[in-house]
Amino acid sequence: MSANPIVHWELMGPDGDAQKAFYGGLFDWELSSAEGFDGYHLVSTGEGNIGGAVGKGSEEMPSCAIVYIQVASIDDTMAEIEAAGGSLVTPRTEIPGVVAFGLFTDPGGNVVGLVEEEAPAAG
Repeated sequence: MSANPIVHWELMGPDGDAQKAFYGGLFDWELSSAEGFDGYHLVSTGEGNIGGAVGKGSEEMPSCAIVYIQVASIDDTMAEIEAAGGSLVTPRTEIPGVVAFGLFTDPGGNVVGLVEEEAPAAG
């Protein structure tokens, strides 16, 4: 069995365009707006690097840094996380044709994301 890799990251703030200007200008990142997601900008990191995004956070978490770990099943992994002392933040959520994700907190209070290996089919 291989380890579950980190496959995505996000640096979110209350103003997605300010996040884009800050990180794009500071680190010379190439950013592109994600279609259908206001204030969410994908970061082109180059071949062999983990992709990510900067943008506008949610009302519940306006400012946060999150890494996403790839798993076979979010629901099964969430059950294991809760049994080990973690807490569910966002249940398995699908963006059809793009991704299925969920969020949890570890015992230290860090918010961490999960992404399923297989993207859900587009509707």
